[in-house]
Amino acid sequence: MSALEFGIDTFGDVTVADDGTPHTHAEVIRNVVAEGVLADQVGLDFIGIGEHHRPDYAISTPDVVLTAIAAQTERIHVGSAVTVLSSDDPIRVFQRFSTIDAISRGRAEVILGRGSFIESFPLFGYDLDQYNELFEEKLDLFMKIREQQPVRWAGTVRPPVDGLDVYPHLESSLLKTWIAVGGSPESVIRAAGYGLPLMLAIIGGDPVAFKQFTDLYRRALTEFGKPAQPVGVHAPGYVAETDEQAFEDSWPLIGNYFSKIALERGGRAMGEGQFRAQVGPQGAYFIGSPETVAKKIVRVVKALELDRFDFKYANGPMAHSKLMSSIELYGTKVVPLVREMLA
Repeated sequence: MSALEFGIDTFGDVTVADDGTPHTHAEVIRNVVAEGVLADQVGLDFIGIGEHHRPDYAISTPDVVLTAIAAQTERIHVGSAVTVLSSDDPIRVFQRFSTIDAISRGRAEVILGRGSFIESFPLFGYDLDQYNELFEEKLDLFMKIREQQPVRWAGTVRPPVDGLDVYPHLESSLLKTWIAVGGSPESVIRAAGYGLPLMLAIIGGDPVAFKQFTDLYRRALTEFGKPAQPVGVHAPGYVAETDEQAFEDSWPLIGNYFSKIALERGGRAMGEGQFRAQVGPQGAYFIGSPETVAKKIVRVVKALELDRFDFKYANGPMAHSKLMSSIELYGTKVVPLVREMLA
């Protein structure tokens, strides 16, 4: 396992001011840039921004926001979390992120996925009946573009590319590209087949149960003759000075946030008991004091042999000031505690 990296992720959730007044989308976007700058200042390795097309999220073009963060930071890597490749054009995706790589002097990454929301499909005129086909073919094209050689490609979901090159090229190496997976064995095997790093999105249950997927991924890499690749986890959380404060801040907002998503998908609202179980030692929510969150991260890092832990710090309409405090505690207290415990 390589040196463990620590990242943060956000979807640009529409937040509120300290007095409870909802921020505009524009205010949220500016605040996310400030959050990315703070993440760099407290020594974090990565910030990922997700793409959504709905009123409760402010960011539909993560690459633009990432460019602003890249221009104001020195060290932190910037990437998507995720880019919904199925409803985008692989050529434009590569061009946008290779441009960010130039601006950031080699700090750009892209995490490709099918997305857990479907709003982008009707918005950009794609048929949900082609959900799998769109991703598979566009990923194949993206991987050919990533080689930075003239591209010859033909498929069924877009016109062919006949020997054309795609610019700008990166100054060195290839664009760091991950595949995001929510729990599909087929997606895990697909990532291994391309020899790409794997990012597991864990939003429920015991994270250690995802060992079946990390084991499958590593076996598949071997069977495909691919070298070992990084494995990361993206999971929701919030850090406060004490466990009690973290729960008090989180339950009314994060509980409602996950309840809303569950109801949209035909599930049931989350009760306080369920929420407490997810916050508990074996749950998927990394919510608590720095010591509590660090212990949970160590447990998962050891079980899954992780190379990166991405902390989804924004989950619902929490005040920007609280999110900034959570990022600061994560970078200055949680990360050193994790490193100490692992050492």
